[in-house]
Formats: sequence, structure tokens, C-alpha cells
Amino acid sequence: MAFERINQKDWYKVLGAKPSDSPAELKRKYQKLALLYHPDKQEADVPAGEVEERVQRFIEVDQAWKILGNEETKKEYDLQQREDNLTKEWPLHAQIYLEDMSWNEDEQLYTLSCRCGGNYSVFKSETKDVSLVCCDTCSLVIEILQ
Repeated sequence: MAFERINQKDWYKVLGAKPSDSPAELKRKYQKLALLYHPDKQEADVPAGEVEERVQRFIEVDQAWKILGNEETKKEYDLQQREDNLTKEWPLHAQIYLEDMSWNEDEQLYTLSCRCGGNYSVFKSETKDVSLVCCDTCSLVIEILQ
């Protein structure tokens, strides 16, 4: 189940969690919030506007759990978050197609020389998961285009 990057929320923030939380901690935080905001658990005298807000919050909490409660989608989400943070923190040097990088058959590795003299390296096994690659000696980053 791949998730969309559009309308990217911080799903950890929605659950009041941290990326370092264990699966059990994430589940506990989800369950606590799900009970708090579940439409069936609302008091009868809650104003209509607040009921709608709580329903929206419940939907958000449920969506966060669908992503963070599944090991595969959590891993994908964490990778995406790391990439997004990298693009904010590091200067993007270039956008490159894999075909434009040098191929080393023995090591199953794509490389590209950086202007600092270092290298950008991507193992063939990583090509599906990686779109940003850091230079091994400086702070420049290239984006691998598919």
C-alpha cells in the first residue's frame, strides 16, 4: 500500500509520537486517541461543530495508524520524511538519471564524481528506494530521476 506524498502530514505528530517509538508505543498512542475521538464515544451534549472537529481528528488519527502501524508503509514513510528533510537541509547539486552515472559491474554500483572530488554512490539494489544521494565527502546532494 503506497501512500501519496500530496497533502503530506507529519503522521507522528498526529499520534503524538516520535519516529523512535516502538510499534507497541505507537499502537498505545493510537488506541488512546482513537478512543478519545471515536464518534461513538462522544458525549451527547457536545456542540455540533466540535463533533465534526472530533470526527475529522479521528479520521486523521486512523490514517496515521494505517501508515505507521504497518511495518512496510512506516518504512516507506520514514524514508520519504528523511528525503524531504534532506532537501530542506542540504543544497541540491544536480538532478541526474542513473544512465548518466558510471556503472561498476563488479560492485553493482552507480557512481558520479562530485565537484569536491568525492563521489555519489548508489548500489543497484538501492535504486528503487533512493532518490536523493549525498556526496561521500561534502554536503552536496544529487536527485536521481526515474
